[in-house]
Amino acid sequence: MVTQTYQLVLETEINQPYLFFVFFSTLTSYSFHYYFQNYSVVQVNRSFWLSKHQAIKAFIFISGIVGTVFFFFKLHHHAMWIVAVMVATFLYSAPTIPHPIFRALRKVAYGKTIFLAAVWIYVTTILPMIIADAPFDKRNLFFIISRFFLIYSVCILFDNRDREDDKRNNVKSLITFVSERTVVVLLVLSLLIFTGFTISLGWQGFSLLTVLVLLIPGLIITGLMPVSLKSKSDLLFLGVLDGMMAFSSLLTLLIHGI
Repeated sequence: MVTQTYQLVLETEINQPYLFFVFFSTLTSYSFHYYFQNYSVVQVNRSFWLSKHQAIKAFIFISGIVGTVFFFFKLHHHAMWIVAVMVATFLYSAPTIPHPIFRALRKVAYGKTIFLAAVWIYVTTILPMIIADAPFDKRNLFFIISRFFLIYSVCILFDNRDREDDKRNNVKSLITFVSERTVVVLLVLSLLIFTGFTISLGWQGFSLLTVLVLLIPGLIITGLMPVSLKSKSDLLFLGVLDGMMAFSSLLTLLIHGI
C-alpha cells in the first residue's frame, strides 16, 4: 500500500527505510494487539491458536521491535510525525492490556473504527507524502479520501463481525452501539463516497486504467456485503476482506512493475 502511494501519487523512488519501518512496525503492532486476545466467542479456532502460541507472538513482537527501532533511526528527520502514529497505534491496542487503567479506555472507544482506518491511511498514504514533501493539493486529497473510505468500509465489516466480543468485553464502539440497519447504511455510504472520489481521480490526472484498478476492491466488497454482514469466517475476513485494502496495490505493482 505504501508502494502504491509512491507509484500513483508521488511518482518518485520509494523510500526503502520507510518501507521496512512499516513492515516491522506492522509485525510489532499486530503481535502486540493479539498477545492479550486469547478468547473470542465467535472465533473459537483462532482463540485456541492464539492462546497456544504465545511464544510465537512474543518472538514476532521482539523481532518487529528490533526492526522498527533500527529503521526509525534512519528516519529520525521525520521523528515527530512517526512518533505520533506510533502513539496512536498503541492507543488502539491499549484497551486489550489486562490493567484497569487501559481497560477503562474500552468505555470511550466509540470511534475506534474511524480511528483504525485513520491510522492505516496515515501510515500508507499521508506519511509517505509528508516524508516526500508532497503538496496536499486537490489531487492528493482526493486520493487520501478515496483510500480512507475503502479502508473504513473494511473496518466496519470487521467491527460488525466482532459485535459479540466487543459487547462481552464492554467495548463501546460505534458499530456495537448502533443498530444493524445503521451499520448497513454506514457501509453503503462509505462505499459510495469511496466510489465517488475514486472516479473523480480521473479528472485529477489518473488514467482510466488506474481508476478502474482502484475501484475493483470496492466492487468486490460490495458484492460480498450480504454474506460479510452475516458470516464470522476467518477465511472470508482475514483472507479476502482484509486483503481488499491492499488488492489494488498488488494490481498496481503488476501493472507498473515493482
